[in-house]
Amino acid sequence: MKSFRNRFAPLALAVSAVLALGACASPAPDASDDKSITVYSGRSEDLIADLLDTFTQETGIEVQVRYGDSAELAAQILEEGENVRADVYFGQDAGALGALAKEGVTKTLPAEITDLVQDAYKSDDSQWVGVSGRARVLVYDPAKVTTLPTSYKDLMDPSWKSRIGIAPTNASFQAFVTAIRVLEGDEAANEFLIAMKENAVLFEKNSIILQAVEDGVIDLGLINHYYWFELAAEIGEENMKSEITWFKDGDTGNLINVAGVAVISDNPSANVFAKWLLGETAQQYFVERTREYSMTGIPEVAGLKPLSEIRAPQFDLSDLEPLAETLELIRKAGLL
Repeated sequence: MKSFRNRFAPLALAVSAVLALGACASPAPDASDDKSITVYSGRSEDLIADLLDTFTQETGIEVQVRYGDSAELAAQILEEGENVRADVYFGQDAGALGALAKEGVTKTLPAEITDLVQDAYKSDDSQWVGVSGRARVLVYDPAKVTTLPTSYKDLMDPSWKSRIGIAPTNASFQAFVTAIRVLEGDEAANEFLIAMKENAVLFEKNSIILQAVEDGVIDLGLINHYYWFELAAEIGEENMKSEITWFKDGDTGNLINVAGVAVISDNPSANVFAKWLLGETAQQYFVERTREYSMTGIPEVAGLKPLSEIRAPQFDLSDLEPLAETLELIRKAGLL
């Protein structure tokens, strides 16, 4: 298997070119300045900008942010090497966090941070910790789907041709395919992707899949749970035509992934930030604002299946790291 550094070299070079053109965020503060931190964030600005402002208000620690794709920012950290400008990496998914940890660029987190999170949602060696969770679900139109699939594999049946929506370019779908590879092997993942080439309608985003089900364009789709709850909060749950469901216990389609953080520098404020994200203010924000799952036990929004009741596949989320191989399988299947 190629190293993460080599597999993401093209991304790193692309990001470097952007930096040379001055298209990135504001310059990072000096690493010795423990009253400020620089965060490389794979989470989008519209999702977390307000949260970061609140952190500064509560702690007095200023935050400078470089937003971007999680994989590209991970590659940027590797490109910068010993001159890394990031104090914290805020990854959109566990795979990118695991990749950086395997490259040895992350700092070991203290127990006062890692003890706040269940073992399933942090690295075994305390190199990263999840701060919010999302579940893969099946969104469907109950007027058109009367017998629900019990496994993601059921969607490979020809009876679903042109009825199901997927988003191959989306990181969450790619993590799901990686989970199939980790748990069931490349052959199983390839068979699923080939079937999706025949059966699925391709969309760019989870939110568009959801809207397509709402509009009757497709009958069902694979998305993250919070998209449904965000739309329900916007238009009223009583006005939703679609519903969401989970597959049978232990099915890979029930993947629970996390957004999380890894500390990259020795700046003490980086650990302050990591711990703050697991405090009540931030965890309540993730539950109420982004409709995600809390990693510390704060109750989920009304109507959302509790995290403890989801029978997800059991494996180390750090193993979602081999994204390049997953992308190659998706390309070979003709989905990219």
